[in-house]
Amino acid sequence: MSTHAARLAALREELARRRLDGFVVPLTDEHMSEYVGAYAQRLAWLTGFEGSAGSAVVLPADAAIFTDGRYTLQVREQVDGSHWSYQSVPQTSIAAYLKDNAPDGARIGYDPWLHTKDWVKTARAALAEKGAELVAVDTNPIDAIWPDRPAPSDARLVVQPNDVAGKSSAQKRQEMADWLAGKKADAAILSALDSIAWTFNIRGQDVDRTPVALAYAVVNADGTADFFAAPGKVGDDVIAHLGNAVRVHPRDAFPAHLASLKGKRVVADPERAVAAIFEALEQGGAKVVELRDPAVLPKAIKNDAEIAGHKAAQARDGAALSRFLHWLSIEAPKSGLTELSAAARLRAFREETGVLRDLSFDTISGAGPNGAICHYRVDEASNRPIEIDSLYLVDSGGQYQDGTTDVTRTVAIGTPTAEMKDRFTRVLKGHIALATARFPEGVRGTQLDGFARQYLWQVGLDYAHGTGHGVGSYLSVHEGPQRISPAGSSQSGGDEPLKAGMILSNEPGYYKAHEYGIRIENLVLVVPIDVPGAEKPVLGFETLTFAPIDRTLVDLALLTADERAWLDDYHAQVARLIGPQLDGDARAWLEAATAPMGDA
Repeated sequence: MSTHAARLAALREELARRRLDGFVVPLTDEHMSEYVGAYAQRLAWLTGFEGSAGSAVVLPADAAIFTDGRYTLQVREQVDGSHWSYQSVPQTSIAAYLKDNAPDGARIGYDPWLHTKDWVKTARAALAEKGAELVAVDTNPIDAIWPDRPAPSDARLVVQPNDVAGKSSAQKRQEMADWLAGKKADAAILSALDSIAWTFNIRGQDVDRTPVALAYAVVNADGTADFFAAPGKVGDDVIAHLGNAVRVHPRDAFPAHLASLKGKRVVADPERAVAAIFEALEQGGAKVVELRDPAVLPKAIKNDAEIAGHKAAQARDGAALSRFLHWLSIEAPKSGLTELSAAARLRAFREETGVLRDLSFDTISGAGPNGAICHYRVDEASNRPIEIDSLYLVDSGGQYQDGTTDVTRTVAIGTPTAEMKDRFTRVLKGHIALATARFPEGVRGTQLDGFARQYLWQVGLDYAHGTGHGVGSYLSVHEGPQRISPAGSSQSGGDEPLKAGMILSNEPGYYKAHEYGIRIENLVLVVPIDVPGAEKPVLGFETLTFAPIDRTLVDLALLTADERAWLDDYHAQVARLIGPQLDGDARAWLEAATAPMGDA
């Protein structure tokens, strides 16, 4: 029996001991995080799936794993189809699956610290239709059968300086207090780790690739706050930084504090706070006000210091990526490179800046057919050589104290086919269409998503992921509430109007299963645009990411004059910003790689 089959069998035995007929396994933690610490990687431990979004259901005779279109190929490669059925989201859901497959009268377990209250309500209603019930567990049954489960990180919190943050924690808390007064509320619960990090100007090392610390917080209407973290994680420097207005408590005191808020009007975010938080507040006698976490929108709208820091980080990161692309141009034609060795060299170039804190996510280093797996994660088992006359896709980013980067380049190794050039150029045309979009205030990312897809749509093609996500300031590489995604997609994350100061990715792509993948990704800043005669304020995008786009993959015949001018102008900006940071052969390569297309 395989390791993962044995774990599935052990979970079923544990559920039987608890008189449960099933259990739901999400990929998240107590903070509804996208990326989680090793201690919370229950889905990967149970199934083998290593993507960043998914969930599973285990029943007595059946088991199912749920992923969206980004992981259609990956989940089949990593999860044994003889034990798990593959379920596609949003075409189905856990609630719909339970309604169709749970035994009549079944008791289906769930961990209330790992689900939202709305999910609980929906799943409970679906099960009720067949006389089944959803049962909250006191302890997670997977933890009981995971003998070497890692402990939560004990890394110390670090201070994010005010000059980099652009605003002190006291200012941020006072603005939240004013917001609470306007809502006639007494306190707000902060449970999202990036909201806590941003509000208190702290960072941590508790989650790989995301500089956050395991903590909870309650911000009160008088500007004070209660902060909950494991005592060994909070040093004297952090205590001094937080000041007298922030009371520091042990992390495990958080549930009792919630229960003590009797009679208070308390804001909790139904999207970001888990069901257990709502239950503790309600059972303690608090009046729960369901509103969005008050850090979410101001965190997304970057201030001047955050924007300046991001631009500095992008310039530094673009030079590291350009050095890598130059290196790749020399080494790849020799053969011998692999996905892992290329990713390691790219990281080394970033580390040579001397200020890299971490990668912003695991580098997607996809050679040939592996590039067609949207969120591919290379390991020793999947590692492919980078072969001649193929495409190589590398999606990567860095965490620096002044900014978070995320960039994708697709490179022809050898001679690309006519089809590769056609698809690449259609992706590039969509990228340019979005980069140059002009739109009135109030427009949402869902309204812009088709700009990037139109040239693929013209020939019956598309891609199964959103076109853009928000990005944090030395925080999460995927940050809401803004997104550029199809309306109603599983990744839409709401329908937030875009506002000046928001940073998003611009990353259309195309993926031919089992052959190659293409993606072109830059980060962009939403900025006001002066349009003479405009009858309402107009917004557009300023491109922030600078690194060469592979000109050998561009079919000039498919570009309009304006698109060609955009590409030449973009490359001129790359040469001006990145060129002075390079020298010798690397600088000469960059000059050639960014020359006007007419000189190609």
